[in-house]
Amino acid sequence: MKRSAWAQAPSAGPVEAGLLAQLAPAVTSTVHWLPGGGALRVLEGGQGPTVVLLHGRGGAASLWFAYLTAISRGHRVLAVDLPGFGMSSPTEGPVRSAEEGVGFFTAPVEALLEQLAPGPVSVVGHSLGGLVGVELALRSRVPVERLVLVDAMGLGPDMARTARAFFRAGPERLARSLGPWAWARMMPPAPTPLGERLGALDYELMSAPGGHDEAARAFDSLVPLMGPVFHRRERLGEVTAPVLLVWGEREDVLPLSLAEEASRRFPNARLVRVDAGHSPHQERPERVLPELKTFLAASGAP
Repeated sequence: MKRSAWAQAPSAGPVEAGLLAQLAPAVTSTVHWLPGGGALRVLEGGQGPTVVLLHGRGGAASLWFAYLTAISRGHRVLAVDLPGFGMSSPTEGPVRSAEEGVGFFTAPVEALLEQLAPGPVSVVGHSLGGLVGVELALRSRVPVERLVLVDAMGLGPDMARTARAFFRAGPERLARSLGPWAWARMMPPAPTPLGERLGALDYELMSAPGGHDEAARAFDSLVPLMGPVFHRRERLGEVTAPVLLVWGEREDVLPLSLAEEASRRFPNARLVRVDAGHSPHQERPERVLPELKTFLAASGAP
C-alpha cells in the first residue's frame, strides 16, 4: 500500500488515546513503513533484549497495556498491530488459501523485525498472535530465542464450534451492531478496574469503522466452519527455542488439550495453567506477568 493510500489511516479512539497518554513518554507509538509497501504501528519502550508482543484477532498492540511498562524495565519492547488491525495496513493481494492467510499476518511482521530487531528476539503471542509467533520461529529469518504462546492458534486442528461460528459471524460486525452494553454482556471483561478499561478498549477496537475486512477474510481462511483449523502440529518439534505455554483452564476457544500435546511436541516447553478463559494475560495479569518476566529474564543471556 502506497503512502498516499494510507493517508486515511485510522487514528486512536478516545479509550486507546487515554491509555497511550498514560504510557507516554516511556512508550511511544510509531508507524513504520515496510520496504515492500504497507505500514505497521508499533508501541515501543525500554532498552535491552528485544521482546515482541503480538495480539489476537480484532485487537491492537495497546491491549498489552498492563505489560508494556513492566516488561520494558530491562527489555526493549515492540508491541505490534498485526496487519489489517489497529493502525496497521492490510497486506495487499488476494488470500486464496490458508498458507496465504498465515503469510498475510506473518510476512509483514517478519519484514518489520528485519528492520527494527534483526538480532535474537523473544516473541509473546496471544491467539492469532501466537500462530504468528510459531511461524516466525519456523521461518527463522528473524532468530526467535524464546517463545511465549498464550492460548495460541496454530498448535493443532481443534477449535470449539461456537468459537468458529462467532468468528464467521464477524466479531467486528457484531460489536458495531450490539453496542457497548450488549457487547460487554456477551464478552464480559475481568471484574477489576484494569479489566473494565481493557474491556472498553476491546469494544472500541472491535467496533472501529471499516471492520478490518481484509484481515477478517485472511483470518477466515485459517478457521473454516468445519474441519481442521490451520496448524503446524507436525512441525512443532522444529522449534528449538524454549517455549512457555500459558493457557486458560476455562478456555472456550482453543482446548487445553492442544497446549498439553504441544508441550510434549516442543523440545523445550513448559505449560502454565491459569484459572481464566481465552485471555489469561488480561484476566489474570497478576498470575501471568511474574511467569512471563521470569521466563524472559534469560533472553539475551550468554
